[in-house]
Amino acid sequence: MSWLVTILIAVLAAFPVTGEAREGTQNKVKAAVAGRDSAPELKSSAVLVLDQTEGRSLFAKNTDSVVPIASITKLMTAMVVLDAGLSLNEKIVITEADKDLIKGTRSRLRIGTVLSRRDLLQLALMASENRAAEALTRVFPGGTAGFVAAMNQKAVELGMWRTRFVDGTGLSSDNVSSAKDLARMVAAAHAYPLIREFTTDTGTSIRLANGQVMNYRNSNRLVNNPEWQIGLSKTGYISEAGRCLVMQAKIAGKPVIIVLLDSWGKLTRIGDANRIKRWMETRHASSSPG
Repeated sequence: MSWLVTILIAVLAAFPVTGEAREGTQNKVKAAVAGRDSAPELKSSAVLVLDQTEGRSLFAKNTDSVVPIASITKLMTAMVVLDAGLSLNEKIVITEADKDLIKGTRSRLRIGTVLSRRDLLQLALMASENRAAEALTRVFPGGTAGFVAAMNQKAVELGMWRTRFVDGTGLSSDNVSSAKDLARMVAAAHAYPLIREFTTDTGTSIRLANGQVMNYRNSNRLVNNPEWQIGLSKTGYISEAGRCLVMQAKIAGKPVIIVLLDSWGKLTRIGDANRIKRWMETRHASSSPG
């Protein structure tokens, strides 16, 4: 935007100020314009912001690095479940086999809980419920092994060459991918209406057979923020992966895919997402006519 700098400096030159003052003001103008166009300072280790319409990268950082992706895995889990065309109303029982033996995480779904495949899918996507995801993989035709094979086959079909899945929960650090590959996965998942719905639900209530009601919230606080237009969302965390977040969103009227991997702080992925949003909005405002 050198033309903007030129115009502003020309306007300033028309005023009778000292050379020293004029030079200082001109430097401030240049710095302000440069700051508007400069990329945001993000804390996540790997980042990709993709223009979904044009397929063009707007911001990229370590996009080919292969890293653990934690519960971002569950987007592939959901696609495999839906691709199989299994009844979403079928009742599935949570068993001992669904316990997390990798990280030892707890779950509010007790052994013996009976829920529909639809409810389990919603909890896996919205609240990142691990037992729900594990149950979905266990009852798949061919069992867990067949499910994981279907996940990796789907990854190949999507051109996710740097990706490997070993389970449907993301609890294993051997579930790995790159920011570029995950952008492909997010774009594919966004084509599923139920995935869009479940990942952007702010919360849900599940009624058990005994009448007990359990309330769940979305693991991404940004879906509650009215300033965001989010079309798909998924969080992830294990110690090896750090805090992760992928989203499809509309920012400044532009549909984008955001991938944030290995954010070192508990709130850093949220902060990075907001920094990306402000950066894009600022760029849009400065480039708009008038």
